[in-house]
Amino acid sequence: MTTATLPSPAESPASTGGEVDSRAAYISFGLAYVLGHGASAVSLGSDPLIALPAWLPMTVLGAGLVAGTAFAMLAATRAQRGASQHDILSGKLLGLSWVSAFAALFLAITGLAAELDRPDLQTMLWPTLSGFLVGVLYLGEGATRRNVLHYSLGTWLALTSAAALLLGMPCLFRVLTIGGGGGFAVAAVLESRRLAPTAARWAARQPPESSRR
Repeated sequence: MTTATLPSPAESPASTGGEVDSRAAYISFGLAYVLGHGASAVSLGSDPLIALPAWLPMTVLGAGLVAGTAFAMLAATRAQRGASQHDILSGKLLGLSWVSAFAALFLAITGLAAELDRPDLQTMLWPTLSGFLVGVLYLGEGATRRNVLHYSLGTWLALTSAAALLLGMPCLFRVLTIGGGGGFAVAAVLESRRLAPTAARWAARQPPESSRR
């Protein structure tokens, strides 16, 4: 009878010494940028292309940001499998930083708009500062995990979001749609290529189907 040695849990694709699969987060954030910011880009301004309810773009953007944040935290949790206690603590803190950072951003934007009596500021600050915040979080995660792709995407998002503030509305939404959405799309493709060797090595360790019976 043929016996096969199964790989340990630490050798699975979801647990490769701190390796993180961020494709779900990239896709969620990318869709939020393209659909949410894209809706704002075509519906705002003196001569909008499409008449949309004022709440729709922000709702789509918010839903995408929530989904992307959840997937980012889930990816950080999966990376803890088979890791050292030090790495596990780092992963937990990185995951919690998403919650605390967005809570602080909510308080800052809401307080600033109320203090200046400019509720319209939220329409401009939420898209740009949320993108800037995601970029800064990616910078920290990329540096901690030595993930160059993550770090590069964070740099791109932070710079693009900050630069969009200089253009005003509705041009800033076009920059975020094309620059931010395009950045996430490229990152998702490169992430698949980055993880391909790891997936191939894990698949090669799997025993043939006949030897499992």
